[in-house]
Amino acid sequence: MGTPRDFRIRLPGSCRSESRAVSESWILNCEVILKKHRIYTTSFASVYPLYIAKAEKKGRSREEVDQIILWLTGYTQKQLEGRIQDGTDFESFFTQAPAMNPSRQFIKGVVCGVRVEDVEEPVMREIRYLDKLIDELAKGRKMEKILRTGP
Repeated sequence: MGTPRDFRIRLPGSCRSESRAVSESWILNCEVILKKHRIYTTSFASVYPLYIAKAEKKGRSREEVDQIILWLTGYTQKQLEGRIQDGTDFESFFTQAPAMNPSRQFIKGVVCGVRVEDVEEPVMREIRYLDKLIDELAKGRKMEKILRTGP
């Protein structure tokens, strides 16, 4: 857990001395400060039951949800349970994952109106990958297809 951190980006050229809000960012003394999305500080444990409920509603199991998470992140079942118990936030859950699966790059498609392969921010892309895999599970796709091994 923790407080959201800012991203600071130095602007080239002339600078502004005043600060002004620009949607979710601020321009202040030649730096753009981008606020992180709130999902980064949301505990993984608070969303995990929603993944399970989505899968079970469509006749799939918690074990299949866990299998997807373990495949994507490299956590063991015991490590996953520990992360859920200790209230780890989404950002830490993904940045501290033991071994992100290299085959995740083959996950393509749209989830929540966003094409996952076009998400530039690395942690947000990992979150979208997981969302996409859970969506595929809920839509009845076979586990062999969900857990990609290549293109």
